[in-house]
Amino acid sequence: MLLGFAIGASDQADPLEDGVRMINTFGLSLFVPVVTLVFAAATLGDPNEDGTLVYLYLRPVARWRIVVAALAASLTVALPLAVLPMTIAAVATGAGGGIVTGAIASCALGTVAYAGLFCWLGLRVRRALVWGLAYVLVWEGFVAQAGTTPARLAVRTYTRSLLARVADGPADLIDVSAVASVLVPLLVFLGGALLTVRRLSRQDVT
Repeated sequence: MLLGFAIGASDQADPLEDGVRMINTFGLSLFVPVVTLVFAAATLGDPNEDGTLVYLYLRPVARWRIVVAALAASLTVALPLAVLPMTIAAVATGAGGGIVTGAIASCALGTVAYAGLFCWLGLRVRRALVWGLAYVLVWEGFVAQAGTTPARLAVRTYTRSLLARVADGPADLIDVSAVASVLVPLLVFLGGALLTVRRLSRQDVT
């Protein structure tokens, strides 16, 4: 948020371009995925590691209902924590309504996508926080920048394209079509949810 105010107060900064790049670099690339990781990976991952998941597993409740509840719980906390600060930062740049709308849409969609992905990761592996950070910092931060194919496997590619399109920001941040920038994150969320249901239904819980 302070960076947003700094851009808005600077006479030398371009509020729109610098604001979009700031939201991409600090919001979509770091803040949004890490905040979502902390909560989404813990909803089922922590009970799985400490052995208390068995109390949910033995209840006569459909597995998909447990997963839906876990996703809803993580999104209830992660969405306001991830979206609100970046929205305030966008407003503070003074670049207009486009960047504010773009920040809200891209950060919200990114949070939803990461929630599905990291909820499954928390159930699938131990120390999901470490693996999640490796994905965010190593894959999305470095490997995905090496070429088109790995970039298509990074959620950030789609959220930053959505941000730049809605805000009418720098063209070099747009890597995919408008349809793909919305559809793919939603598919990531759905795929993560289905994988989580499948994992919860098949794993041995003790």
